[in-house]
This record gives sequence, C-alpha cells and structure tokens, in this order.
Amino acid sequence: MDYSVLINWAPCATSTLSSSSPLSCSTTRRLAESYGGRRWEGEETLGYVLGRRWKARGCADRLGVAEGWLGVNDRMRRRRCPGSFPERDEVRAPELRIVGGWGDVRKGLRWSCHYGHLRRGGGAGGGRWSPKEEGTDVAWAQVARRDFGMALRWQIAETQRYADMAAKQAVVEYTTDGLKAPILTVEQAVQSNSYFQVPPERATKQVGDFSNGMAEADHKIMSEEYYFYMETQTALAIPDEDNTMTVYSSSQFPELAQNVISKCLGIPFNNVRVITRRAGGGFGGKAVRSLHIATAAALCAHTLRRPVRMYLNRNTDMIMVGGRHPMKARYSVGFKSDGKITALHLDLLINAGISADASPIIPGTVISGLKKYNWGALSFDVKLCKTNNTSKSVMRAPGETQGSLIAEAIIEHVAAVLSLDANTVRQKNFHSYDSLVLFYPESAGESSTYTLHSIFDRLASTSSYLKRAESIKKFNSCNKWRKRGISSVPLILKVRVRPAPGRVSVLSDGSIVIEVGGIELGQGLWTKVQQMAVYALGQLWPNGCEGLLDRIRVLQSDTLNLIQGGVTAGSTTSESSCAATLQACNMLVERLKPVLDRLQLQSGIVSWDTLISQASQENVNLSASAYWVPDQDSKFYLNYGAGTSEVEIDLLTGAITILRSDLIYDSGKSLNPAVDLGQIEGSFIQGIGFFIYEEHQTNSDGLVISNSAWDYKIPSVDTIPKQFNVEVLNTGYHKNRVLSSKASGEPAVVLGASVHCAVREAIQAARIEFAGGSESTSSLLTFQLDVPAPMTLVKELCGLDIVEKYLEDLSSHGVGNCN
Repeated sequence: MDYSVLINWAPCATSTLSSSSPLSCSTTRRLAESYGGRRWEGEETLGYVLGRRWKARGCADRLGVAEGWLGVNDRMRRRRCPGSFPERDEVRAPELRIVGGWGDVRKGLRWSCHYGHLRRGGGAGGGRWSPKEEGTDVAWAQVARRDFGMALRWQIAETQRYADMAAKQAVVEYTTDGLKAPILTVEQAVQSNSYFQVPPERATKQVGDFSNGMAEADHKIMSEEYYFYMETQTALAIPDEDNTMTVYSSSQFPELAQNVISKCLGIPFNNVRVITRRAGGGFGGKAVRSLHIATAAALCAHTLRRPVRMYLNRNTDMIMVGGRHPMKARYSVGFKSDGKITALHLDLLINAGISADASPIIPGTVISGLKKYNWGALSFDVKLCKTNNTSKSVMRAPGETQGSLIAEAIIEHVAAVLSLDANTVRQKNFHSYDSLVLFYPESAGESSTYTLHSIFDRLASTSSYLKRAESIKKFNSCNKWRKRGISSVPLILKVRVRPAPGRVSVLSDGSIVIEVGGIELGQGLWTKVQQMAVYALGQLWPNGCEGLLDRIRVLQSDTLNLIQGGVTAGSTTSESSCAATLQACNMLVERLKPVLDRLQLQSGIVSWDTLISQASQENVNLSASAYWVPDQDSKFYLNYGAGTSEVEIDLLTGAITILRSDLIYDSGKSLNPAVDLGQIEGSFIQGIGFFIYEEHQTNSDGLVISNSAWDYKIPSVDTIPKQFNVEVLNTGYHKNRVLSSKASGEPAVVLGASVHCAVREAIQAARIEFAGGSESTSSLLTFQLDVPAPMTLVKELCGLDIVEKYLEDLSSHGVGNCN
C-alpha cells in the first residue's frame, strides 16, 4: 500500500532593537487577497519591541513585500510625505542577485535611487526572469514578480515614523497578463518539471543492492519551520572616506556579506568592513538570508552618502526570510517477520522555493539523517523542487531533522504492521560498527567512539521505560477520554568541522584581547573561547593562573581585522574557534616560557603582570595569530544520543501534555558542561516546536498567513516537560576532537521526534478503543501523522469525530441519550 510523510515548514520571528541613525528606511508591503491584477494602497504599521543589549540595530523596518504572484506594471508612485526624500538626483545602481550556494552578485538591471527612494529603472530584458537566472535570489522587485516576500521598494526618511508614513502612501499597479500560474507545491513542480540541480560533489551515494534486499524480505510496504530568533534581520550602513563602507550586520556570515556588498557597490573588498558584535539568535536564518538587508542598507547609504539603518519587523521578517524546507516522502520498505529491515527505497520531494540558496546541501543531509538505522540496502530519488514560494534556507540541523523523522515513521509503520513494540524494531535495526562504516564511511570514527548501543540501554534503565510502558497500558484501559503514549528515539547526527582563524594579544597591563571568526549567537562561543585561553595560558604555571578569566575580552567580528572568518553554523564553530585560540595561545606560551624561567630563577614566584611587563621590555611579540584547519580524520564526526518522552492527549480537544522527557547525550569531554546542557535542553524544546506546534500556514495563493506570534505558535513554558531529565555523558578521550569535545547545539533538535512518536502511540490507543471492531488492528495502527501535529490534527485523528461516532453507537444501542 502507499504511504507518505508530509513535513510542513514553519517561519521565524524575532524582536527588534533600535538605535538612532540619520536616516531610517521602510518598505512597502501589503497582504494581497489573490494574485489577480489589483491596485492597492497603504498598509498597517506595526511597532517594535525594545531590547536591552545593542546588537546590529538595523536599518529599515518593512522591506516592501508584494505578497502575491504579481506582475508589476512598471508603474509605482507615491504621495509626498513629510520627512521623506523627494524624487530627484537619479543615480544608477546595480541589481543585486544572490546566487544559490553561498552567493554571488551580478550586475543586471539598472536601479534608480531618487534621493532616498529606491525605484526600479529600465534595463535590458525588462527585468523578467529567465532560465539563465536559475538559482539566484533577487533583493528587490523586477518587472515580473517571482514569489511572495520579494521587496518592491525601500522608502528612505529622516525618522522611522516618517519612513512608515511614506511607505503607507505607496500605490502599486500590477497585472498577471502573460504570466503562467504560479508553482506553489512540490506536486505542481513535478508536473512542470521545475527543479534545481544538485551539484555532483554533493550527491549522496546509495548503499547496497535494493533489489536483493527486497528479495530477502518477508513483507513489503509502499509508501516548513520558521526561525523565531529574538532579533529580526537588521543592519546599519555608514559610508566613510575614500569610497569605503562600514556595515554593522546581524549576520552569521560577515565574510560573505562583505563580498556581496562590495560587488553590489562595485568597490574592492577592502573598501567594505562588516562588523558583527553579536546576533540575537540565528538558527541558520542569518547566514544567507541576512544578505538582502545588509546589502540594501549599504546601497542606500552609498547612494545618499549618509548612514542608513534598516530592520524588519516581525511580520515582514516571517514573510520574507523563509524557513525550513517542506518535504514529501514516499517509501518502499522490505522487512522480515522479526522486524529486521532488509531494503528501503525513498522518493523525496523538497520544496526549495524560488532560489537555490543553500538548498543543494539539503538532499545530502536528509539522507544522512535517514541513515541512523541499518536499512540493509538503501536507494533513493530526491528532487529539489523550484516553486514560487519564498526561498528556503538552512535551519538548525537542516535536513537531518526531516530525515530522522522519516526514519522514525518507517520504523513505526513496520512495528504497526507486525504488531511489535516500536522499540524492539528500532533496536533490531541499530547499526553494528561494520554497517556504521558502510553508511557513514568518512565520519564513523573508531569503534570505541560508537556509543549508541550503550546510551540506548542506559536510557531504558534510567527512564524506567518498560515499567512506564506497562503503567501506560493500564492508564489507557481505565481512561476513555485521555490516552498516553511513550516512545524512545536514537540520535546519530553527522557534523562537519570548518577551519577558523584566531588571534590572541596581551597588552602591556596584562589584559588580553581575543579575536575569533565565530559569531556569538547566544550559544556560549565567547565563554568557551575565554575558558580555552585561560586553560592554554595557564600552562605556564603548574596549577594555572588565578584571575586570568576576568582579564580577557573577546572582540566583535570584523572582516578587515580578522579575515577568513567563515560561517558560524553546524554547531562546530565553538570548537573550531577554541582550537584556533589554543594554537595562538600555545605560540604565546612558547615565547613567554623562556622569560618566565629566567624570572623564576631570580625571584621564585612570578605573577602574570610581572611576566608580561618583563616580556614587553624585552620586545617579545605578545600577539599571535593562527588559522586552524582540521585534518582529514577530524573533519567529520558523528554525535550520539537518545531520548524518551511520555505524553498525554485529550481526545476531546486534541491538547497534548508532555509529562516527562529523558535525554542522554554524548558530549565527549565537554568544554563547558553548563553551556552544553543549556544548548541540549533548548535545542530539544525547539525540536518539539517543529514536530508538534509550529504550523506555518499559507493561503491558496502561497501567501504566508502565519506571520506573527498570534498565528504562529512557538514553544512556551507549558511546552517544557513536567519532568525533564538531561544527562550530558562524558565519554572521555577522543583523539580527533578539540580537547575531546563534541558539538552540542543542533543535534538534540532531532530528539524532539520522541514527542511526536509518543503522540502517535497515544493516538493508536484511542483508535483501537473507539474502533468497535469495525476495522483490522493493522489499519488502525497505520495512519499518517504529519509534521507539525497540532491539536486540530490530533483531535481529527482520535478526538471529536471518533467521540461523535462513539456516542452515536451508544444511542443506537439505547445505552445513553445523545442530543
């Protein structure tokens, strides 16, 4: 029979922070009722939330969003508004295109900057999209609108209030004449043969012989999340002398922002300085998706020769930025009567949106997440679909989260068909070390590092899984309108370690300044870097050096001060930055050691201040730079963990209560257990949001309608399990890791699937009780539970509709009175 898994995406939201700036920028945006030809005027203006810490303090509220499939008629005009700039002094500027992957910029259409009012000018080709533009993302509107979320124009004004007022005066006329119907779903993309090509170097190899695996089988079955960061996209651009530009950007990838801005402005890279002190959350949404805002602010500032700040309010951010990739999966699986799977084939459709962005990496990460089990033989057909939706991008554990869920859905489907406990089927299909090497050839590591079996056994013991499973059966038999479920899921997640620069400088008063390429996003990167410096420099003394931590300052990222900073992503930037810091500190230790030895011979005990003072007098170089590059054996590795969750559902309302969650995570030898514990807990809760709550809805025209916290439900205090146990497992020495540590930020997102699977177990119990013998057990247990699984879906599967049938049955038998 056919079976599929549907994974929807969710948007992201943030609270914005403000700072004064000579010019503010606003955008024209309007909710389109349909994509038919229309005229619209004005919009509602939303306020912003003030924060306490200065971050990048953006540059324009409302980047204009034409939220529909629009063909702009080349006529955009506005009413004059006090404080806004008049339309004069036309200046030509290049069109910005961000190419799939990590981006590129090409000069295309001419853009008119009417002294602060950006408006599309003429140009060759009339601005219509052509096949040659495949994989590019356009920063603002062309003649032909390609997707919801594309900017129409920027409005520059002296204050934010005036910018908002002027944006409301916009009048846009557009038509759909001569345009094809938009492609909004992966099914429509398949019909239109609309795909992005995955580069050969990112193609994933299949495992084993699928035909032989299916021949061995006894049975056969055929079968979007938003970044809700605290701070929305924001930038501040300040023109400087000699045709230079300084941009403060809330970005995970300042180096790429520097490249894109310089190409857009037509100036050398060394004329653009991008500074990121910190970002108020990112989750991947401030890697590529932040480039539009930073570049638009820089272009406005470059044209007007005045500072410009820009930020997106929450609604605009949720519409423009995109989020996690929606997917649809269909699988064929062969398995034996004991639950051992012998072959799996997966057909996967991925909605990438209008541009490639970073989507070419997603097929590989999905399959990597799927490989957590030994499928015997594995084959797949993955299509990266191009649609007229906002471009999707990387988001915490991109691809692995969806791949892991697909794996769990297959395991539970097999267990339901065989009427076996899902945990039994899971363990039956765990990897041996030999199969692990076959499925993860470049990242399996040594056999001693494969800890999943011991972790899963430990979790079963510490969480009292078997005892609680029996207790749940008794509870379900005694409670008609409330059902419980429990489930355990394993975690295998492959991560990549990237090169990183670092510089450590000791000033003459003994204070220390550290620069690293990694961006502080709230993940504790700066804390770990400071601790690493204390550890490394403390090697000069047998018992370390007290008070050194308080004398260390980590500087903001600056693309001209420290080059090759790379992207902060994948949960490994902290360890890479620590490794670079360690190398730089070791250089300083080598230089300071001879000075210390001489001083100790003269006076015995030597303080840090005395050592630095003497080294400065002897002209010792007290600044050291390093560029750490992982060797081939440590470039990739696997993270292991497991989670068990117990839930209770209300059949009448569909409400889900998470009673208890137990997690065990292998962190190697944690650089900071407190930081890693917080990362694991937060990541798990975010995973629950993806799997259960965060429903990113669009209307029939593709317009995002879940564009605020009123409509888009992120995890809250009530989401936290009533009993939450997390164990950070110290597995000792790992020779290929930075001080034996392992990543902790992203992997635990995958463990949120334990809640989704537990909800499925509870729904199964309800369906069996209320079926009344009318259906086979197998058909009751095999149903599709999509992602997310909010109250409405739970109620539909086991709630109100079943209750009504139950009451009708009672009434027909004269047992009760149903009104």
